[in-house]
Amino acid sequence: MTNKDIKDLMRFFDGSDITKVKIKNGDFSIELQKGFEGTYVQAPAMMQAPVSAPVAQAPVVAEAAPSAKAVGDAITSPMVGTFYKAPSPGAEAFVKVGTVVKKGQPIGIIEAMKIMNEIEAEFDCRITEILVDDGQPVEYDMPLFAVEKV
Repeated sequence: MTNKDIKDLMRFFDGSDITKVKIKNGDFSIELQKGFEGTYVQAPAMMQAPVSAPVAQAPVVAEAAPSAKAVGDAITSPMVGTFYKAPSPGAEAFVKVGTVVKKGQPIGIIEAMKIMNEIEAEFDCRITEILVDDGQPVEYDMPLFAVEKV
């Protein structure tokens, strides 16, 4: 399963009423679950096993899912993982409320599958609210920062 396939699966899962799905094919397995502090993904570090069965054939359990908090202008999470405000423990946060950031400037880190992914501002803006806590699990497209475009 490629990274694009996984992202497409997460988008579909996030927008559906399904709260849990587990897919296993050979050495590859992935499990997504809603209803806790975030969505948890378990997958091996090396995802090189091809997936021959379509995702639609995977067994699923459907339940009502909680709706996400609505935010105006926001910077959202591009992936599922754990959010960090600073580049390392004890270091100063990338941004604070009131910070003006330029497009492409680092604003946080999301750890996904033991890889630290630097999150950059998508446009010039001022941070008006930080919507997630340090070390909090985040979902795909979850608002991280409320912003005011500048």
